[in-house]
Amino acid sequence: MKIKSRNRRTITCFTLMEMAVVVAIIALTATIVTPVYFNHVKKARVSTAKAQIALLEQAIMDFRLDVGRLPNSLDELVKKTGDDKWNGPYLKRSVPKDPWGGTYIYTVPGTHGEFDLISYGSDRQTGGTGEAVDLSNWEDEGQ
Repeated sequence: MKIKSRNRRTITCFTLMEMAVVVAIIALTATIVTPVYFNHVKKARVSTAKAQIALLEQAIMDFRLDVGRLPNSLDELVKKTGDDKWNGPYLKRSVPKDPWGGTYIYTVPGTHGEFDLISYGSDRQTGGTGEAVDLSNWEDEGQ
């Protein structure tokens, strides 16, 4: 809508109907895009946990090559032990948390191999699917 003022300047305004249409389009777009976005975030967290488990597994194997034994805890990958053969740190920073803020469970000896590394996913409980899947160093898609 155009309004003419006294000094012949044209002022352009939006009508209430035009504003309502724009708001409706934005709301419709948000309802379509938001679930897709969060689905990608969930998949990214699972992929990140798998990558971190592989990284921790490699650091544990490097520790074993240098020291001659498996570490008693994941903290030994970062902090120097009393062993003279320790050639770390084997991780650049501290031991990472899993993508959901939980700690990786490390057990030596493991029930599925020399050691077990587990993230229980978003629910932090045994079992689950989707983002709550259990991820480990002995299985690709959880337990």
